[in-house]
Amino acid sequence: MDTDKEVIGYVIPVFRANHEVVRGLMESHDEDVTEEGINYVAMRNLFVREAREAMHVKVEKKTRTVHVRESAERLQLSKKMDEWSEFRKKMNPDSLTHPPEFIVKPRGQTVWEGKTLKLHCTVAGWPKPRIAWYKNNVLIDAKRHPEKYTAESNYNMHSLEIKNCDFFDTAQYCVSALNVKGEYSSVATVVVKTGPLDPKPHGFCSEHGVTFETTIIDKFEVAFGSEGETLSLGCTVIIYPTVKKYQPEVVWYRDSVPLKPSKWVHTHWSGERATLTLIHLNKEDEGMYTMRVNTKSGFDTYSAYVFVRDADLEVEGVPVAPLDVRCHDANKDYVVVTWKQPAVEGSSAILGYYIDRCEVGTHHWAQCNESPVKYARFPVTGLVEGRSYVFRVRALNKAGVSRPSRVSEPVVAMDPSDRAPGPSAPWTGIIKFTEEDSTVGVVPGEPTDVVVTEATKSYVVLAWKPPGQRGHEGVMYYIEKCISGTDTWQRVNTGMPVKSPRFALFDLAEGKSYSFRVRCCNSAGVGEASVSTGEITVGDKLDLPSAPGNPVAIRNTDTSVVVSWGASKDVKHLVGYYIECSEVGTDAWVPCNNKPVKKTRFVCHGLTTGTNYVFRVKAVNAAGYSQSSPNSDAVVVQAAISLPGKPTGVTLLEAAKDYMVLAWTAPAKNGGADIRGYFVDYRTVKGDVVGKWHEMNHQALTTASYKVKNLKENVFYQFQVRAMNMAGVSKASLASAVLECKEWTITVPGAPVGLHVLEVRDTSVVVLWESPAFNGRTAVNGYYLDIKEASAGEKGWKAVHEKVNKLKYMKVTGLKAGASYVFRVRAQNLAGVGKPSAVLGPILAQTRPGTKEIYVDVDDDGVISMIFECSEMSEGSEFIWSKNYKAMTDTSRLTIVTEGGKSRAIFNSPSMEDLGTFSCMVTNTDGISSSYTLTEEGLKRLLDISHDHKFPVIPFKNEMAMELLEKGRVRFWTQVEKCTSACQVEYVFNDVIVTQGKKYTMNFNQSTGIIEMFMDSLEVTDEGTFTFNLVDGKAKGTTSLVLIGDEFRELQKKSEFERAEWVRKQGPHFVEYLGFTVTEECNVLLKCKVRKVAVSFCTAVNISPGIYEVFLRDDRGKDKSTFSLTDAGTVSLMNVVIKSTTSSSEIKVVSTEHGIILYSMVTYYNEELRVGWLHKDAKIAASERVKSGVTGEQLWLKINEPTEKDKGKYTMDIFDGKDGVKRSLNLTGNVWGEPAPEVCWIKNDRELVSDERYKLKFEHGKFASITIATVTTADSGKYALVVKNKYGTEAGEFTVSQLFYLNCTVCMYVTYLFDVMFAGYKCQSQQQFVGEVEQEDADDRVV
Repeated sequence: MDTDKEVIGYVIPVFRANHEVVRGLMESHDEDVTEEGINYVAMRNLFVREAREAMHVKVEKKTRTVHVRESAERLQLSKKMDEWSEFRKKMNPDSLTHPPEFIVKPRGQTVWEGKTLKLHCTVAGWPKPRIAWYKNNVLIDAKRHPEKYTAESNYNMHSLEIKNCDFFDTAQYCVSALNVKGEYSSVATVVVKTGPLDPKPHGFCSEHGVTFETTIIDKFEVAFGSEGETLSLGCTVIIYPTVKKYQPEVVWYRDSVPLKPSKWVHTHWSGERATLTLIHLNKEDEGMYTMRVNTKSGFDTYSAYVFVRDADLEVEGVPVAPLDVRCHDANKDYVVVTWKQPAVEGSSAILGYYIDRCEVGTHHWAQCNESPVKYARFPVTGLVEGRSYVFRVRALNKAGVSRPSRVSEPVVAMDPSDRAPGPSAPWTGIIKFTEEDSTVGVVPGEPTDVVVTEATKSYVVLAWKPPGQRGHEGVMYYIEKCISGTDTWQRVNTGMPVKSPRFALFDLAEGKSYSFRVRCCNSAGVGEASVSTGEITVGDKLDLPSAPGNPVAIRNTDTSVVVSWGASKDVKHLVGYYIECSEVGTDAWVPCNNKPVKKTRFVCHGLTTGTNYVFRVKAVNAAGYSQSSPNSDAVVVQAAISLPGKPTGVTLLEAAKDYMVLAWTAPAKNGGADIRGYFVDYRTVKGDVVGKWHEMNHQALTTASYKVKNLKENVFYQFQVRAMNMAGVSKASLASAVLECKEWTITVPGAPVGLHVLEVRDTSVVVLWESPAFNGRTAVNGYYLDIKEASAGEKGWKAVHEKVNKLKYMKVTGLKAGASYVFRVRAQNLAGVGKPSAVLGPILAQTRPGTKEIYVDVDDDGVISMIFECSEMSEGSEFIWSKNYKAMTDTSRLTIVTEGGKSRAIFNSPSMEDLGTFSCMVTNTDGISSSYTLTEEGLKRLLDISHDHKFPVIPFKNEMAMELLEKGRVRFWTQVEKCTSACQVEYVFNDVIVTQGKKYTMNFNQSTGIIEMFMDSLEVTDEGTFTFNLVDGKAKGTTSLVLIGDEFRELQKKSEFERAEWVRKQGPHFVEYLGFTVTEECNVLLKCKVRKVAVSFCTAVNISPGIYEVFLRDDRGKDKSTFSLTDAGTVSLMNVVIKSTTSSSEIKVVSTEHGIILYSMVTYYNEELRVGWLHKDAKIAASERVKSGVTGEQLWLKINEPTEKDKGKYTMDIFDGKDGVKRSLNLTGNVWGEPAPEVCWIKNDRELVSDERYKLKFEHGKFASITIATVTTADSGKYALVVKNKYGTEAGEFTVSQLFYLNCTVCMYVTYLFDVMFAGYKCQSQQQFVGEVEQEDADDRVV
């Protein structure tokens, strides 16, 4: 039997159904389905069609082969049906839809700035989830910013492309998938590495069709500010090309962190200039500031450091303010405050810190801790939930408390879970739509994960996780502690449970061990205790950092040094490092940074050029400061040595058949070290084909010129030059012009070489050069120097001098400060003037700050020297002295002594051979130099000063003088201008030293410099020479006074008289001797003034006719006074009496029926007196209308029928009718001045001219006089003698009062006057009468 053909039986399909059944099954849950997707409907219809096809039943007889084949098909169908059955379950909407699920999550990436990155993810879910991308919880709108982002979604694969990444793209990127079943999200971190923010090559911008080029000019330098000040930084930015309505993006960074505008930071972009203003500087503002300019083509940056110094201390020795106060781990009633320790602790170490808090909206600061805390971290408790606070910190040492720090940012006391998320923040995790069962009235469970997060000797901080079962209402916590070795648990916060899952415990015993646990509580009760923390020992767990490694200081610039050091080992939570510097030889340490730096390299700016410094470093963490590192090696602040610049101006000086002479200009910058030599390269040129460069010399050239030998005639060459210093070889100069090697036939000299400048100042510069390599047919006999401003064209050249200059240098004066100039020199021989040299410059006419000049000094020993100082010395710098700008070969004339930055050129034997210009330059500097010209007059002056210093003389303010004192004592004295306390005086009389004794008394006041010697009296033996000899160290001084002959005898008489006068005044004596006065009634009164008179009267005796004597006597002594009325005495008396008798009253005017009468009354009138009347200073002639006369004592002038012409000044003149004596006035003044002054006389502000009335004389350049002939009242007024020369003007002023002279015959009044004189006196006898006391003073009486 063919088994293959055997009929086995019938096959019955496993699944039988019709379309209606399937449709009813699929639609049975339509009411529960709220939304179906298109994909869901398509898949359901597919399964319905497959079910409809499977409804037919087949019954047929089959062979084994067919049976085996069909069995296999049935197995396949069964598998398919299982899959379909599984799908049926999914056809139920609750089974078909499912929440999003990330098959592939986005991965974090790190990229370089300027690159493009993509974030990828694959998401499953039904219905198809919606995808959204977020950056730092902010939704990314890719359609709005297509230039930056591209978001794609293909077949459940999603991506976000970020183009041209920059620093701001560093963030957390979140992708969120959302459908009706929930939301899932995944986070990836992107870090964009910017490196040192170096500018990148700019690329083409397709958007604008250009490549933007950025240029930054007017850059801000390293800046220094103090706390409280305002500081502005700025740069000018030029963007090329200019595109309308396009502006670059300007971003400012501090320590690579972008700055955002705030009340402390203001930024401004004007379209050309970017400015950053820091308001009220604090130490937090210190750091490296970078300005970055972003364009569509790339970016450019510029950076400089800003240092912020501490403000002046209010109390000496207190610490400076802490910095960088921040708040962490804020909860409902708890926050952790941290800060950084200051760089300066003050006069003593910091003992701790006080933390202050202030509620936002108020101005009340409350101190949070009663005792200072040592750690730079403190948990602040007792906050009120929902309120905002700011904090500040103050440091304390033995001297007092510092100023408070800058306040922290505000922080809200609330549960972290209650804080509102950022704008459009996506959920992280899954959203489940479930209904929570009510747990009201359930006691909360126990907290978990109770740990000690911080432990110091001052406090311990606990943290835990809330319980899983806590109901809808919030929970609070009780904290319990247990001392090690006991089983007793004590509740710490018995008064009030805490709301935050954090708690700080204070007042624990240092060194003891404790265990802690936490209980939850709510309105239903207190829950079970948590698991104990285990034993915790109270003490500092954070150790001080170890000392940093040895610092190494390296030169950087003229004012900065680079310091690097080894990092502190095994340090935890390092805050940073502080660097300090100190000048060598002092113990004063100054902080280089006021904000700690974390790197182990720092550039210390603001140092003094040329000063020697040492450096040290200390580390700091929250526990405090480390020990300072060892001091670095001393380093002098100077610019670091670098490669020199490129030489310039390679020119041809001379050419022959087989050689050429080249010259070039030294590089403008020598790199901080002297140029040690040059290397010359050459190449051949044939048409447009150039050869390779070859070295011409293997040993460095020491001059800026070179004779290139072994060349081929009529071959063209090019040359380039490189300079070398101790740092290496510079880049090659620009290639010279193509030069042909052929012999010159010119007769004039070649161009001078080696042009350079010295002594650059605001208005002058010294230009020097060397002779040309080619002299022409005759020797060079002179040079011409040309100059022009650098900005002028070729027509701007002008000669500095007209006559030929035979020297190889010239000082150019009359420059404009701040202008730039170029120079060239031409050589001359008998054939003419050659070609100009290569142009030197531009040279900026500007005196460098700190420039010093050579000055001449004469020391105490009389040594003359020239001194030059330089504060910018670098390693290898030397002082080079020269005379007339030539190297000094004769060393016997000068001795050079150099110490540090000072060089002294000492004249060994100053003479006329030393006349000339001495100059000094400092190598390895930027052309620091100076000169001093020694002239014949200057040398003589220095030799005089040298002699005075070798043989010093004590200067006297006054030479020795003599004066008489009371009792006839004689005082010899003098005064010196200055002296020391060691000054000694020797008193000498006639070459014999005298000492203190009965006869001599000496006194020397060294503070005032007055020297005195007193003698009680002068005797005959005291005639001679008195001398004071002074010695004050090396200085000496002598002054003498000679008293001999008539001068001595006259002085001796005066001395004896003064002594007799003193004796006389011991008893009753006359203060004013007997004299006379004339009263208004023309009575003669004899008067005298006496002193020490015991009685109220005295006696006058008429010894002989006309002679009167007054005697005073008592037990103390006696005195007398005599008055004579004979001869001269009588004449004097008569003049006074006559003047009184002729005195008149003022002129008065009365009116009559005929006219007016002018009159004056006189005391007495005599017929021989003549009366004259003047009208307007002109004598009035008598007429019928005008008459004058005398009636009694009335002198009058009558004017009948007066007219307008009679108005004016009238004067009455009384005289005796005789010529009398003509009087003249002579005024003389002594004047002095150098040069001799000019002299003029002024009267009433009008200059006088010499004539017959005024005689003006100026004799011997000293004596100025004026003589007024026949003085009248018109000569009264204000006179002045004015002298002037080129140094000034001076005037001596005086007033001449109205003069009145009376000419009269005295004898005609004698008899009459004597009758008047004695009228009214009661004479007791012919020879004696009594006078009464008229006036009595305290000591004097007038009789």
